[in-house]
Amino acid sequence: MPGLIEDYAVIGDLQTAALVGRDGSIDWLCLPRFDSAACFAALLHDDRAGHWRIAPSADRRAVRRRYRGDTLILETEWDTPEGTVRLTDCMPPRGQAADLVRIVEGISGAVPMHMRLALRFDYGHVAPWVRRYDGALGAVAGPDSLWLHTEAPLHGTNLAITSDFTVRAGQRMPFVLTYQPSHLPRPDPVDPHAAVTNTERYWTRWIERCSYQGRWPQAVRRALITLKALTYAPTGGIVAAATTSLPEQLGGPRNWDYRYCWLRDATFTLQALLGTGYVEEAKAWREWLLRAVAGDPAKLRIMYGLDGTRRLPEYTLDWLSGYEGSWPVRVGNAAADQLQLDVWGEVLESLHLGREAGIAPNETAWDLQRALLDFLEGNWRQPDNSLWEVRGRRRHFVHSKVLAWTGFDRAAEAVERHGLDGPVERWPAIRNDIHAEVCRHGFDPARNTFTQFYGSRGLDAALLLLPRVGFLPWTDPRVAGTVDAVQRELCTDGFVLRYHPQEDENVDGLPGDEGAFLACTFWLVDALHGLGRPEEATRLFERLLDLRNDVGLLAEQYDPVTGRQLGNTPQAFSLVGLVNSARQLSGTTTRTSASAEEQHTRTG
Repeated sequence: MPGLIEDYAVIGDLQTAALVGRDGSIDWLCLPRFDSAACFAALLHDDRAGHWRIAPSADRRAVRRRYRGDTLILETEWDTPEGTVRLTDCMPPRGQAADLVRIVEGISGAVPMHMRLALRFDYGHVAPWVRRYDGALGAVAGPDSLWLHTEAPLHGTNLAITSDFTVRAGQRMPFVLTYQPSHLPRPDPVDPHAAVTNTERYWTRWIERCSYQGRWPQAVRRALITLKALTYAPTGGIVAAATTSLPEQLGGPRNWDYRYCWLRDATFTLQALLGTGYVEEAKAWREWLLRAVAGDPAKLRIMYGLDGTRRLPEYTLDWLSGYEGSWPVRVGNAAADQLQLDVWGEVLESLHLGREAGIAPNETAWDLQRALLDFLEGNWRQPDNSLWEVRGRRRHFVHSKVLAWTGFDRAAEAVERHGLDGPVERWPAIRNDIHAEVCRHGFDPARNTFTQFYGSRGLDAALLLLPRVGFLPWTDPRVAGTVDAVQRELCTDGFVLRYHPQEDENVDGLPGDEGAFLACTFWLVDALHGLGRPEEATRLFERLLDLRNDVGLLAEQYDPVTGRQLGNTPQAFSLVGLVNSARQLSGTTTRTSASAEEQHTRTG
């Protein structure tokens, strides 16, 4: 059976990623891209769905593991009665083909090892034909082929490739698995030792560009490395997570595919990258954004494929039982078809952020922004599905309206401060109309808090972002009241839920519950800091750091009752929250808009 979600580390080649368990088993890998069908899918079923385990014959769970310095090279070690052995795993940044390198190294004694490779293409559905070809094993099924190169003895056993060997102190036994489309010639194998050296050199040079000088530098660097690992290098897009269908509630149906690029993440991601010195990555992400959203602004999607693909049809893989019985397993995401008005504001805020950071504008970027604003002007009064992609009926969600306000505010600022062409009177007037409506219909004076949607009794963690985007100043009593209400009504053991799913007649239209949302808890850290409560903010931040697994990774959610991570992993939104909160608490933030006090003066 698969391990705990927090048992997994990630390795990757900037086009896909593999999850490696504490037992030396790779239980998840999609090739050739993040969103391709998995060839190892044991994570969502069991070993029959494909995996690759290398471990001592008598021991499964490793004694310790770590990343080698500031790299994405994973080192897993076992102490056994026969001696100590180390397994080094990495995926070198891709050249002509995708390579997965595993090297077993004897540290002391003589340790018997067992290797089992079960290849199952199409998410565990197809067992390939396996043949020997001049010193290598080739596995072919349909459009896919994988090639295994090793000096270890290999045997075929029950639709799997196995090997039993002994490694002594100072000895190394390498394994290289290479992907190639099946219609192409057999790929040349990489030198495994050179591949590890080159991978270490790549990540060492990349992290040297990090300009972050604040507190918690190790945690921030690891988060940035993992965020980079979730980048699809050919286009600059960043996936939300490396996995699909890891549950938000164990045994429940809230299982979604996160191997795509969400526009709502763009602003937070750009803040993290620009604020830590990664301008080139920020430029690439912005250029991906511009390409993806080009076209009719009325057809803007909330998420896109790695290359900007718009259609992401959702379907289920009924032959997989799901992680710990959490069914269904989904591929694609039907939320791509939803109306989420905040996305227009997020895109406008992201482009504003790049403009403020001095990134040279794309010559068509302002024309695109004006088209987005034209759509938003005619539609901001519509109900929508909110940034949380609720599958219940559409509502007038407060956060969506506030992000519409943000879009017009940034546009007005572009005209006023940067001299761009635009209706200097109309956009500020719309901004003020939205502000007045939200304060009138989205605020509950009896409870002194903004609400999830107009007339709602429920709360929404996204309300913590109101002062962050400048909608109100931190000194406004309505802000403090909202933060207090979130702490009182949405927190479990101090960690923040997105909302209560059962409030307001089952607001999200789905059964069951979910864990605390880690990105939202980082938003609470920022809110406490903004309210002048830095000690409380720091304590919460350090509690969040304690939730990371042994190699510094975070999934999407956390269950305080069981003490387990939940949801897809590693989660970019959580890692971006870590970086941005560390910057807030360390005083290293980047200006992205006028101050909240100035915004309040303009909107009244």
